[in-house]
Formats: sequence, structure tokens, C-alpha cells
Amino acid sequence: MLEDLELIVEEASENMQKGIAHLEVELVRIRAGKANPAMLEGISVAYYGAPTPIAQVANITVLDARTISIQPWEKNMLAAIEKSIMAANIGITPQNDGSQIRLYMPPLTEERRKELFKKASGEGETAKVAIRNGRRDAIEQIKKLQKDGLSEDAAKDAEKTIQELTDKHILLVEKHLAAKEKEMMSV
Repeated sequence: MLEDLELIVEEASENMQKGIAHLEVELVRIRAGKANPAMLEGISVAYYGAPTPIAQVANITVLDARTISIQPWEKNMLAAIEKSIMAANIGITPQNDGSQIRLYMPPLTEERRKELFKKASGEGETAKVAIRNGRRDAIEQIKKLQKDGLSEDAAKDAEKTIQELTDKHILLVEKHLAAKEKEMMSV
């Protein structure tokens, strides 16, 4: 029974950590006026008929704080990459000079910064919901074990441990959001 409890706590912790990892990925994708190659993750290009991530068909480099350069390994991929970036609607218009594509980050207005932070906050809420779902699932499993003969004290201790894990992970979400807000609001 105690082994089952340890397994439940470990599984809940892993699920909560997945929520944090997803939040980190999503926050990187929300641009804060700084060039970051991670903004292009998730954008696929049609490469010989197969959807392929841009990073697998081109060299992506950051030239300065506001410029990303994409140099395809095959020149015939320029148009396809440009088209994929436009279709992804990341808010940046690609500039094609015939040999490479450059993405220039426009300076963010105060209104756009607030809009982006709202999006980041939404991602934070999604992560919190995932963490709370992990807590709910773990507590349901503990209650089932209690019906199967687990002592009430052991069940209460396990529920307390799950709650502490939940609080720790929600605090982590808040820290990530605070850092992102600071990054976005700094001019």
C-alpha cells in the first residue's frame, strides 16, 4: 500500500512538472521584442512533400537583439520557408534577399506588450489547471486505496504531500509569469 502511495505521489509530481515544462515552451514562443530562434519552433515547411521543422532545412541564427537570419541549405527552399512563416502568423514579415530570410522584430508598443502579457497569463492559467488536475487525479487514487484498506492517517499524509507539491508548482508558474512580465515590460 505504501509503495502505491509513493507511486501516486511520484506520478502526480511528474504530471505537474509536465505542466511547467509546457508553460516554459509556450512562454518562449511569446515574443518580447527580442529575437529568439525558439519563436520558429512548431513552424513546418513542406520539404519534398513532408512537413519538416524549419530548423531541419535551414541554419537559424540571431544576428542582433532584433534580427533572426534563416539560411536554407537548399536555395529552392527560400520561398517555402517564407510562405510557412507567413502562414504561421507570428506577427513578423519575413524579408527575402535571394540567399537568406531575415526576420526583423519591430519594437513593441505598450498596447501590444499588454496584449502579449494577457496571452502569457492565459498560458499560466492553463498550466495551473494542468497542475490542479494532477492533484485531483492523485487524490482520487488515494481515496480508492483508502477504500481498499489504507489507513486514514496514511491517506491524509499523502493528500497533504500532494497539496504541498501543488502549491510548489503553482508558485513556480507565478515566478515564470513574473519573469516574463518583467521581460515584456522593460523597454
